[in-house]
Amino acid sequence: MIDLVVCADRIRTMADADTGVTAVAVRSGRIAALGTRDDVATWRGSSTRVIDLGSATVTPGLVDAHIHPVNGAELTRGVGLLGLDLDGVRRALADRAATLAPDAWVLGWGLDPNVAPGRGLTSADIDDAVGGRPALLRLFDAHSALASTTALRIAGVDGPRVFDQKSEVVCDADGRPTGFLLEAAAIALVDGHVPTATDDEVADHVHDALAAMARVGITGAHAMEHVARASGVYQRIEADRDLPIRLRCSPWAQPGTDEDDWAALAALQGTGGRRWHVGGVKLFIDGTVDNGTAWLTEPDSHGECTSAYWPDPAAYARAIAWFDAHGVPTATHAIGDEGVRHVLRALSATGRQVRHRIEHIETIPDDLVAEFGRLPVTASMQPTHCTEYVAADHSDNWSTRLGPVRASRGWRVRDLRQAGVRVALGSDWPIADVDPRGILAAAQLRRRGGAPDRTPIGPEQAISARMALEGYTTHAAWSVGEDDVAGTLEVGKRADLTAFAVDPLVAPADELVDAPIMLTVVEGAVSHQAERVGAGA
Repeated sequence: MIDLVVCADRIRTMADADTGVTAVAVRSGRIAALGTRDDVATWRGSSTRVIDLGSATVTPGLVDAHIHPVNGAELTRGVGLLGLDLDGVRRALADRAATLAPDAWVLGWGLDPNVAPGRGLTSADIDDAVGGRPALLRLFDAHSALASTTALRIAGVDGPRVFDQKSEVVCDADGRPTGFLLEAAAIALVDGHVPTATDDEVADHVHDALAAMARVGITGAHAMEHVARASGVYQRIEADRDLPIRLRCSPWAQPGTDEDDWAALAALQGTGGRRWHVGGVKLFIDGTVDNGTAWLTEPDSHGECTSAYWPDPAAYARAIAWFDAHGVPTATHAIGDEGVRHVLRALSATGRQVRHRIEHIETIPDDLVAEFGRLPVTASMQPTHCTEYVAADHSDNWSTRLGPVRASRGWRVRDLRQAGVRVALGSDWPIADVDPRGILAAAQLRRRGGAPDRTPIGPEQAISARMALEGYTTHAAWSVGEDDVAGTLEVGKRADLTAFAVDPLVAPADELVDAPIMLTVVEGAVSHQAERVGAGA
């Protein structure tokens, strides 16, 4: 019995041939048949649901290749500071503080380092605004944070610390902490004293965030995390409802771990629930350019970005080799050119038993583009990190640190595609907005969609509409070894569908950003349906 039939004037299967397909039949969560509206009568049974989307366009379900669902829910507690200048940040913090008890924590996220051009942010920038309260503000890249003086005192942070990873309690010339904390281990010193949200609160936030993703056409995502409470959060959600989208979760392998730790991560592979499972591991070879913690071949303009996140980069290579030999796919955060180079070398030395990925890849020279092309390694990239956080005139912090030559090598999506590299696309939510329409547009325009007055950034790296859609479908599926069950609409594959009001392969990118998402289907179940869509019983 056919459970669901979806019809539309255009169905882009993303397979070799999709000419004339206008109807998809679904049985038990899989695609049972592809045909035309004329076939519906022969497919239809007494309980078949038929949804005719008229002039809409159906594509394979969109998959965001890089999000942080549980971590993101925790990171986005408090005041949203994205897009605010320093005065705006202070006003927002003061407004929040006025609603809190004198000893309550003020939390914020999305702080942009560009609000303090030419210098680093310090506790003095926020102490008055929060009225002497403890405060912890996450920067937009989630790799650094700013703590108030009271927060540092509560956490007992009164000087520099030594870590097993590239982290730092930034201190002044006299050894006093400035309030700026670089990377996870340093942030954890203060974050460990912040009152934690309950599991129910986090579960509700995660569910709401994933439901919002379904409303913009996302059917699945690669969660580049699996924090300690993640399994419990997903289980709480699935105890009385479904996850709105499917998740593939990759726990972190950190510096200082050994084979026993890696074996524990390997043992998690495949565990999960109805719509989530653990798959692969996530590693970091460097941090971010904005914080001076990326790994560059030559120092940045501040004399920073000179070393790896792993104090012993050879230990990272041993971890990669171990995971590959044990059949565990890896995804490595690598932003700087030297970081990418080291990851490619480590991967080339493995037997490549499974598929591996490199995340972000913000600046690389020609030789690394060519090296990518010689390996079956996926580049996982986020176009809006370029279009939203970098200025065309190179006046931003990222460009200033790199200088014009390296900044001109930013986000080389087209060059990688032309070298034969598969490029999966995503958002890195909550670092950037998750809406795939904006990301598809930015990949084609090299600027924000719907803003033609903006100057494109590296317009020579713009890709075609088809390449962009492949980043959310065929390339995303291949990157995690799911191309046999996902990425295209073919009989036997999972029935994950996204329906646009316009054709994403034809519509101008500036129009795509506001085009309604008519329908989202996850394994045959409707997770979002726009109002006024015709449906039959």
